Amino acid sequence: MIVLGSTGSIGVNTLEIAKKFDLDIEVLVAGNNIDLLNQQIKRHRPVKVVVADSVDISTVDHHDVTQGDAAILDAIEASKSELVVNALVGFMGLRPTLKAIECSKRVALANKESLVAGGAFIDMSKIQPIDSEHFGLWYLNNTKRPIERMLITASGGAFRDWPIERIKNATLQDALNHPNWAMGQKITIDSASMMNKMFELLEARWLFGEGEYDALIETKSLIHALIDYKDGSTTAHFAKANMQLPIAYAVMGKADEEILKPVNLLEVGSLEFREITTDRYPIWQIREELLANPKRGVVVNAANEAAIELFVEGKIGFLEISKRVIDAFEHFRDEPQSIEDVFTLDAEVRSYIKAMQ
Repeated sequence: MIVLGSTGSIGVNTLEIAKKFDLDIEVLVAGNNIDLLNQQIKRHRPVKVVVADSVDISTVDHHDVTQGDAAILDAIEASKSELVVNALVGFMGLRPTLKAIECSKRVALANKESLVAGGAFIDMSKIQPIDSEHFGLWYLNNTKRPIERMLITASGGAFRDWPIERIKNATLQDALNHPNWAMGQKITIDSASMMNKMFELLEARWLFGEGEYDALIETKSLIHALIDYKDGSTTAHFAKANMQLPIAYAVMGKADEEILKPVNLLEVGSLEFREITTDRYPIWQIREELLANPKRGVVVNAANEAAIELFVEGKIGFLEISKRVIDAFEHFRDEPQSIEDVFTLDAEVRSYIKAMQ
């Protein structure tokens, strides 16, 4: 397989599955964590390696190292692997997804932005989701019973328990203080704003088709998905917060032995559910309109990425992220009609966000 984003949490867990089941790694693509990359090279012996920056090439312990976005696409096209694990972060992950499908490869997808921005132009038959929420929905959706609603869960993010009036003064470090686990910078900020869950609902819409989708907060992150059936019953997918289970299914198509220890409900004791409210998570006010117009996901994604850059640079406050995304969503009303339109609109929205006063 090809692993894009090998030194991130999804990439690391993918390589753990590869080690456990003795799977071959043809290409590793990584960012700037060269020490970890070199450990992965030693263990998995890939044919080719791609890194983000040319200055790092000389420090990589491999004879075939290239650099940059174009090199990722070239590596996908030249490879013999039938599977690409796309764990890249952000809009930059879209072109590799498209290239993999163009080359008739399957994509084990953890890159949310591929579907959020370009879902209308992606062959879903080639996609197997790695996100625990979409895996949970897929896992539950193997019956013939008519479905009323699909639900995913949220942790609530860094400001889940904050007094609402304090959130406007939140710092970057505050936003990165996730209550349940440690993740990368962008996804942790998205979790705090609830943008991450908005994206996952939109992904679910593309993956599973038209229908009713919603989310709720489950504070222990043990339930990842639920399905309400038309007969009035509900099923839930419980699993410990470990990505190796969805990765194993995405990579191998099955899991015939224990990947995780089952959840011990006696140890859990109790679960707490909360509503996602617009006073704490302002971005939630566009949920219904976005799901009704899913092609406009490219606007939301571009605006969010641009606004997060400004927040990280200290140029805007935390709540301004959602405010700017909502503004862009209301301003850009036209839907992209082609994948070329997606890339054009992405650039226009980013410029608009950065030009706002």
